[in-house]
Amino acid sequence: MSQPASQKKPPSASLNGRRALPPNFSNAEEDEVPEMEVTGLMPKGFNLKDYLQVVNVNMLSSNQEINKQQHHTDRYYNPKLIVRRGQPYHIQIEFTRPYKPEKDILWLEYIIGRYPQVNKGTYIQIPLVEELKSGAWGATVMQKEGNSVNLSIMSAPDCIVGKFRLYVAVWTPSGILRTKRNSATDTYILFNPWCQEDSVFLDDEKEREEYVLNDVGVIFYGDINDIKTRSWNYGQFEEGLLDACLTIMDRAQLDLSGRSNPVKISRVASAMINARDDEGILAGSWDNIYAYGVPPSAWTGSVDIILEYHSSASPVRYGQCWVFAGVFNTFLRCLGIPGRIITNYSSAHDNNANLQLDIFMDEEGIVDHKLTKDSVWNYHCWNEAWMSRPDLPVGFGGWQAVDGTPQETSDGMYRCGPASVQAVKHGHVCFQFDAAFVFAEVNSDVVYSKAMKNGTRVIEQIDTTHIGKLIVTKDIGSDGMKDITEQYKFREGTDEERLALETALMYGIKKEATQDSVHLPQADVDMDFEVENAVLGSDFKVTITFRNSGHSRHTATAYLSGNIVFYTGVKKNEFKSQSFDVILEPSSSKVEEVLIRSSDYINQLLDQASLHFFVTARLNETKKILAKQKTSVLDIPKLHLKVQGEKVVGKEMSVTVEFTNVVKQKLKNVSIRLDGPGILKTALKTFKEIPENSTLTWEEKCIPRRAGLRKLIASLTCDTLRHVYGELDVEIQKRIAV
Repeated sequence: MSQPASQKKPPSASLNGRRALPPNFSNAEEDEVPEMEVTGLMPKGFNLKDYLQVVNVNMLSSNQEINKQQHHTDRYYNPKLIVRRGQPYHIQIEFTRPYKPEKDILWLEYIIGRYPQVNKGTYIQIPLVEELKSGAWGATVMQKEGNSVNLSIMSAPDCIVGKFRLYVAVWTPSGILRTKRNSATDTYILFNPWCQEDSVFLDDEKEREEYVLNDVGVIFYGDINDIKTRSWNYGQFEEGLLDACLTIMDRAQLDLSGRSNPVKISRVASAMINARDDEGILAGSWDNIYAYGVPPSAWTGSVDIILEYHSSASPVRYGQCWVFAGVFNTFLRCLGIPGRIITNYSSAHDNNANLQLDIFMDEEGIVDHKLTKDSVWNYHCWNEAWMSRPDLPVGFGGWQAVDGTPQETSDGMYRCGPASVQAVKHGHVCFQFDAAFVFAEVNSDVVYSKAMKNGTRVIEQIDTTHIGKLIVTKDIGSDGMKDITEQYKFREGTDEERLALETALMYGIKKEATQDSVHLPQADVDMDFEVENAVLGSDFKVTITFRNSGHSRHTATAYLSGNIVFYTGVKKNEFKSQSFDVILEPSSSKVEEVLIRSSDYINQLLDQASLHFFVTARLNETKKILAKQKTSVLDIPKLHLKVQGEKVVGKEMSVTVEFTNVVKQKLKNVSIRLDGPGILKTALKTFKEIPENSTLTWEEKCIPRRAGLRKLIASLTCDTLRHVYGELDVEIQKRIAV
């Protein structure tokens, strides 16, 4: 069989002497094969009509037909054939006359990208065989009827993931006769978690339903003491999303031959989700200024973000960690890689991976913000992708941590992962990619040091349990929270935890005490404090408790500092500063209360209404300093949703959004976003102002197109108030045919 024209050497002007063919990293570019590929002299009396010719190819690609049903792709809003690799599917070919296997020689050809090559997996010849074999391309005749044949096609479980162009080729004595280029026969091939031979195989049907097919999820945020939730529309099946996700890999210039490997794809996507160094999907902003863009808290899902990027080819503004994670999850699930969003409460951003975050205080016990550079994020969201890791020793496959939020560079780009969660847990931070960084996020110590005037630093306290206190994800089949902390780390203080730390240290993570530092022994006096739960705009109390377990009387000078902080732990400004003296009798406790008034903080709040408190106390007799820090997230008013009309596919219904302004000031330039996958496309409404204690109502009409339990999601944003959400579960009925 001769080589197709598309495999022949391209013009030399496109080459540079290093390779025979230019790189092939576009799913969209085409360099078509000829319809008639002449292989020899035309024999005497040759007539094309004597040979089999294709009249039509039916891809059986509607959502109700067998292919999409069996391949779990019937939810994609796309008219073309979408199948998963390593699993047979069917097509129907109509010829000019009946197919005669003893006389006619035909095969199928799949081509992806330009300059397709057999050895790169970009040019696939599919022979007709008696019986399909698992693990290899092949096609077999299932049924012949008149001029038509039904073929069953098996794809390889390790083939490239992308959009292929299909040709039917027929052998004739003078050459190969092919069907014309027909975009209707294009075939999308995705990863297949249902196929045991696929590297993303997941053996639990409930997990596949959750981590591949569920198009709405829950993201956890807030604070360890006040966990908050919001729904997110992944929308991986929405119109245009699949093509947009394939284009993301094109823009990353990931060679097509690498698109069979979920390790490569997830690592490239980790860089492309953010725009820091490659003009990727989302520009991040953490400074509370969102000019010429959408505040991160206003997004309700990934669809608008990805489609805007696809059409504009410019980074979308703006994202923060949960937005990066939401978009990344859409990308993974759209391509068939099982994915989920992880939230790590009290997450360390360790710049040098030394497992240590340093908090410095002066000799009076007041935090020195000039010396203190490290911060603890209230929470941080990243993703996990499920895949085998043949590049690592046995046992390190399964969930892999991947992070699209730009924090530190990895191999010269802002990306993180895939890092084996199992490797992180056991301290095997030598395994690629970025396991050391993830290990530090969940295992660092907080070291409180006193900076002396003579230049020495005294370590007053080491908190080994503050970081990575709780690691969670959405539960399977519900909106509940699943605690997965023990998948990342052993319980504090156990032998296994100590061994994991020693293993990490052995592999090169540095964990050093500050130079010229002295570690003072623990005192008999202990201190802790609690922040009262409060609604935004109200007063609340901070209650500090001192306990003296010793036999000596102590006096202490205590200091409370209240700060407006970004959720990343970075301080904006101090809104409360109060010192007080405490007398502690032997074997006793003492409680002090500090009142925080709404007027102290209301005009300085940032996105997530996050207040950070430092309480320090210096024991006058021993000069020992006690220190504690905690974050409080104020409760924010919610949006209320309700529906009216018939909740039936194809029939009009209305959705009403209500909001009452309980904040003690007028809200200006208010924007509300309403989203409902399968019910309505994202709608946006703006209001010039909402007076104090007034209620706004917005009604939006829609026609549901998908039956089942669906979710409506709404968000409100303005300069004064953000992270205002509302949601409603709606059961949409199938339309009954009359």
